Amino acid sequence: MKKEYGLLGRNISYSFSEKYFNDRFEKEIINAQYYTFDLQEISELKALLKDKELSGLNVTIPYKQDVFPFLDGLSEEVKAIGAVNVIKFEKDGSLTGHNSDYYGFKNSLLESVEDLPKKALVLGTGGASKAVVKALEDLNIEWKYVSRSPKKGQFTYDEIDEAIINAHHLIVNCTPVGTFPKVDQSPNLPYQFITNQHIMFDLIYNPEVTTFMQKGIDKGAKAINGYRMLILQAEKAWEIWNS
Repeated sequence: MKKEYGLLGRNISYSFSEKYFNDRFEKEIINAQYYTFDLQEISELKALLKDKELSGLNVTIPYKQDVFPFLDGLSEEVKAIGAVNVIKFEKDGSLTGHNSDYYGFKNSLLESVEDLPKKALVLGTGGASKAVVKALEDLNIEWKYVSRSPKKGQFTYDEIDEAIINAHHLIVNCTPVGTFPKVDQSPNLPYQFITNQHIMFDLIYNPEVTTFMQKGIDKGAKAINGYRMLILQAEKAWEIWNS
């Protein structure tokens, strides 16, 4: 029987996951198929879960927290992070939420940067950012959220000035701003204050060089896109599904 896997999200036709996994299944002669499940409302997941062939799901924007009511259990990582991007279908029929974004981001950053900065700005407060901040904490990097609707202790975009930029040498874009096809967009930052001491990490991987990254590159900053993180988290997801 062919196993079925897939990506759960909204407006995700750009995703690389379907091609990545299906190429892997073909190369490794695995009897499985990976699909993109583009749901406009999380309520549509109920019908999808009735598919008896499903063996695992990835979860992306905007459902990394909305899937919680559909799950029977949570991994320790999810309990610590508060977001799910992998769902494992257990042998007894129950569903367990996991998080491989943490693994992907942390290891991608360590592979790319020798001297880790002391402070970071995290743009966006969604599910992906929760995995990012947990990784930053475990790497002893102080962080601050930047949000359009900030809570106490968070920066607004309007508050970001030269002093704040100078104090935070790692800037991580966890928002979808700049994703294909709106590639000319970028988070509202004072890029003129970026220097060659900065690292611009964009979780976006399409386009390969986002406007956010390019504005940093123009100032001599190191820029990293989300492709390697995506590969790492996909490999971790496969490990979770088959453990």
